[in-house]
Amino acid sequence: MISFYEKGIYVDIVSGEPLFASSNKYDAGCGWPSFSQPIPGSSIQEKADFTLAQPRTEVRSNQADSHLGHVFNDGPKEEGGLRYCINSAALSFVPLSEMEEKGYSSYVKYVN
Repeated sequence: MISFYEKGIYVDIVSGEPLFASSNKYDAGCGWPSFSQPIPGSSIQEKADFTLAQPRTEVRSNQADSHLGHVFNDGPKEEGGLRYCINSAALSFVPLSEMEEKGYSSYVKYVN
């Protein structure tokens, strides 16, 4: 899923809640799918994570409370400077061609 760039959205694999659009995905060179921002109005929680020596910000889905990954402030400056580094196992991809039939038609505007 790291080098996968088809148009569509990424949803929580547990709840199906929309999280990220393919238009905000980029190769950060870190080995995980990376996004510059979540879908506007998405159900993402950010929580302080002190499990390692350096504090991080954990990213979780709102409805399912799934651990998605972490957000860092070393992303593309022209897109806000954030890097959402997300575990591919936490995501399910919905291609643009299937978004309407699967109930995600209101998110098409974030893909194009």
